[in-house]
Amino acid sequence: MKHMKIGGLMTSNVISAVPAMSFREIAKLLAEHDISGVPVLDEDDHVVGVVSESDLLARHELTARELMTGPAVTVHAEESVADAARLMVRRGVERLPVVDVEERLVGIVTRRDLLCVYLRPDAEIRRRIREDVLTDGMDLPGDAVDVHVLDGVVTLAGRVRRRSQALTLMGLAERVDGVVAVVDQLTFHEDDTRLTSPTRTPHDLAR
Repeated sequence: MKHMKIGGLMTSNVISAVPAMSFREIAKLLAEHDISGVPVLDEDDHVVGVVSESDLLARHELTARELMTGPAVTVHAEESVADAARLMVRRGVERLPVVDVEERLVGIVTRRDLLCVYLRPDAEIRRRIREDVLTDGMDLPGDAVDVHVLDGVVTLAGRVRRRSQALTLMGLAERVDGVVAVVDQLTFHEDDTRLTSPTRTPHDLAR
């Protein structure tokens, strides 16, 4: 399946701070570039924390080292947008510094950046589910089940052979870029989940 990667969405020209930077210097940096936060980097370009507007409002006359929230919550460029969005929600952050395999800063993504993914047209989402999930992911005909999409909410209806296929289909559909939620209206001929070994993978179940 094809998922939009963070590397294709991030801003690569990142405004950053260093631990010794003063409160006033950081405030000026945010104002000049019209941004709400900056990653704080050590001498090797590793992200050691993040300073946001809320950090500045809470304290005065401190350095970035004292102001920043750390350790920083980061994401790798090869991770999917959906995974990054879930991480942002789970950790309650507004931005994610993007790092390479050596944990050095290469970009940054914000919640606003991720919103563009969830504005994907319903017709495109439906096509991706039929092609990437049903055909490529599960080796089923594109019309094996009915796929309805409205404002990013996907409804899957129809009958498949096994319950494990229905569960796999639901899980894969939820991970398609732009999907807000998935409504399960699937039925199945055979409930094989009681006989399924815990070591079997979703790929095995889809066969």
